[in-house]
Amino acid sequence: MNHAVVEAMAQCGETADSLAAQTGVDPKTAARWANPGRIPQTRHRAQVAAILGREVTELWPDVLKRREPVWLRAWIDWEREAVALRWFELAWVPGLLQTEAYARATLAGEPLSTEEVDHLVKARIGRQAILHRDQPPLLIAVMDEAVLQRSANGERRLMRDQCTYLVQCAQLPSVQIYVVPTSAGMYSGLGGPFIVAELEGGTRVAHVDSQAQAQIIDQSPEIATLDRRWERIRGEALSRGQSLDLLREAASSWT
Repeated sequence: MNHAVVEAMAQCGETADSLAAQTGVDPKTAARWANPGRIPQTRHRAQVAAILGREVTELWPDVLKRREPVWLRAWIDWEREAVALRWFELAWVPGLLQTEAYARATLAGEPLSTEEVDHLVKARIGRQAILHRDQPPLLIAVMDEAVLQRSANGERRLMRDQCTYLVQCAQLPSVQIYVVPTSAGMYSGLGGPFIVAELEGGTRVAHVDSQAQAQIIDQSPEIATLDRRWERIRGEALSRGQSLDLLREAASSWT
C-alpha cells in the first residue's frame, strides 16, 4: 500500500467513497490511489491533496520521478486507469509490447542525446507494469503485418527477440494480439494508428498520434468514429490463433 495516502486518509477521516464523491470519480478508482504506482489523473491530484491536507509530492513522490515526455503524461494517466485498451498500430509494435532493444531502435535517428534516449526507453518499458499488476487492463492489440517484416536497423536478432516476446505476451490472460495480413490490401487502418482506453464506469478516451503532435480525444462523436474504424480493422485481421502462428513464423524468419 501507499502508506502516505492511507495514513492521510485515516487522519482526515476520508474513505475511497468520500474521496470519490468529492472528486467525481468511481469509488474503485479512488481506492486504487492508495496502491503503489497508482497516481491520480493530473486534474485530480491537487484536489485530493487539498482534501487530505498534504502536498501532491508527499502522497505520490513518483510524480517527480516521471521520465516520459511532458506531452505524453496526460495520456499515460488515462492508460494507467484503463480497464481495457484497444490499440491499433500500423508501423510499430505497440509500446506496451516492445522489448527494450526495440524501443531503443524506434528512437534511432532522432535528435536526442544518449541520456534522453535512456529516459524515454525506461519510461516506455516502465509503462508495461500495468500488464503485470493484480488487475491488469484487457489489452487488445492489432498491428499490420508489415510491423513484423520491417527490419530494425538491420539487426535480425533484435527483431527475432521482439517477435518472440510478442508470442509470450499473446499468451498472457489479459492480452490479445491480432495481425492484419498483407493480403488484406488497402484497408481502414492505413489512415493511421490510434488507441481507445475504457475506464471504470464506461468513460472512454482516445489517443491519436501524428508526425506533428499527439492528440487526446474525449468527445463522443470522434470516439464513435474510431469505434467504427476499429471494427473494420478487426474485420480484416486474422483470428487470434492464426495471428499467433504468424508471430511465430515471423520470429523464425529473423533467425
